[in-house]
Amino acid sequence: MTKKEELYLYTLRLGDNALILSHRLSQLCSKGPILEEDLALTNIALDLLGRAQALLKYAGEIEGKNRSEDDLAYRREEKNYYNLLLTEQPNKDFAHVIARQLFISTFEFFLFQELEKSADTTLSAIAGKTIKEVKYHLQHASDWTIRLGDGTKESHDRMQSAINDLWMYTGELFEMNGIDLDLLTQGIAVDTIPLQKKWRDCINSVLNEATLFVPKDTYMQTGSINGVHSEHLGHILAEMQYLQRAYPDAKW
Repeated sequence: MTKKEELYLYTLRLGDNALILSHRLSQLCSKGPILEEDLALTNIALDLLGRAQALLKYAGEIEGKNRSEDDLAYRREEKNYYNLLLTEQPNKDFAHVIARQLFISTFEFFLFQELEKSADTTLSAIAGKTIKEVKYHLQHASDWTIRLGDGTKESHDRMQSAINDLWMYTGELFEMNGIDLDLLTQGIAVDTIPLQKKWRDCINSVLNEATLFVPKDTYMQTGSINGVHSEHLGHILAEMQYLQRAYPDAKW
């Protein structure tokens, strides 16, 4: 695999994470527990969509096949998406939404801090803009985790249940393959292994304050780095790609 192909897939992976999580959060529009929270989740979804647009546009430029960010978003098969399994998990309840966001935003906070140092100037610039947004995403998720965990018995139990359910997808956050390792030697990619302790310490701190506990380490679900997904991604793409598939090349 050439350097160009590796950079394309690495950028595509980052873009897919933002795209799929944005879609998941957009499904909550008008369904927030309170109006202010409805707006907050929608704004986070828009932040992620903007990031996805920038990354997928850059991926298309790297690929050099005249595919736009729209082509990459709406005209790929499920096996050609590389988003983390965690991003595609359903909005089971508000606690699951917050737990998912806590895990991902904590990871992204450390990831994009490092990616801002990338030798690739475009990825560095995107990371610099992204870290400003992720700081808010992390604060928002942390505040709600503490509020729910240290709230009523029901909110505490629901939050703990969400943490337990989604924990199996967190090991994948730090998974690396040959592409990561090759780009790492060129100063482009991020070494995610050292980020795991920082992520774990941050998660522990939030959960302790929320009177919640970290689940015991169990089998971790992986596969997205190779295009293997849960059953949920197919349903997301069926919804997300419907208009483009029904009316190919449609223009507003």
